[in-house]
This record gives sequence, C-alpha cells and structure tokens, in this order.
Amino acid sequence: MTSVLDPTVLPPFVVADRYRRRWRIEDAFHTTKRLLKLSYLWTGSVNGIPLQIWATWLFYAVLVDLGDAVADAMSLPFDRISLEMVFRGLYHFVHAFNHHHAADPIAFLAAPENQDLAVVKANAKKFRNLISHLFQFDLPFTRLTCHQ
Repeated sequence: MTSVLDPTVLPPFVVADRYRRRWRIEDAFHTTKRLLKLSYLWTGSVNGIPLQIWATWLFYAVLVDLGDAVADAMSLPFDRISLEMVFRGLYHFVHAFNHHHAADPIAFLAAPENQDLAVVKANAKKFRNLISHLFQFDLPFTRLTCHQ
C-alpha cells in the first residue's frame, strides 16, 4: 500500500483512502460479473482469459461513463451515483424508448420523475469523516489515539 511510515508526510486518512481505491479493479470485476450474471463463466483457453478481461473493462468503462454523465446532468458528485442502479435503469429506459417516451438514456435516468429508479445513492457519511471520528489527531500528527 505504502512505504511511508511518517504520519507528518502521509496522514492516516490518506493511507486509508489509498487502500480503499486499491480495490477498484476487484470492484469492477465483481460488479460486471454480478450484473451480467457471469458468475459461472469460466475459461482456461489462451484467448478466453484476455477476452474476459477486455470485455469486463469495456463494459465497466461504458457503465462508468454513463454514470458520470448522469452525475453531471444531476449536478452531483460521481460517488453519489449507483452504477448498479444505472445499469438496472437501462431496462426501464429501453421500454420507454420502445414506446417513444424517451430518447436519451442520460436525460431519462436523471429526470426527477424517474427518481424511483434509485440512481442516486442514499446519503452516507463520507469515508474521511468516518476516519476522522475514529481517530483523533494531535497536530502536527505527532500522536495518534484511537477512540472506541
């Protein structure tokens, strides 16, 4: 994770944030396999493994771009958007599109009348706030005490 041990150089909440971000690739594969129901897809061929990796990253990149566009349309930070619910909302968009009620998936997912699709995550305490509540820092980070 890091070789920096001096808390004046790298505060503990920054280390915790880096650790959280480290798992993004595992989150991508987990989300893709769950949403596309690929849990039992297995291959051992030389071509199959790279194809699975590229397909996963391609799907996840498109999903992240769509989620980012929805966040921009709603003037929200990207972290507030549920990629799973964006994916599930596409089902409803396709039905609306087929009945000529919608033409743009971003506008459809961001529309106030479609908030029941739960594209926006419920408010939760931010990770940094949680860390700062768990640990009390004495500036300039010379002593670290844990609250229980």
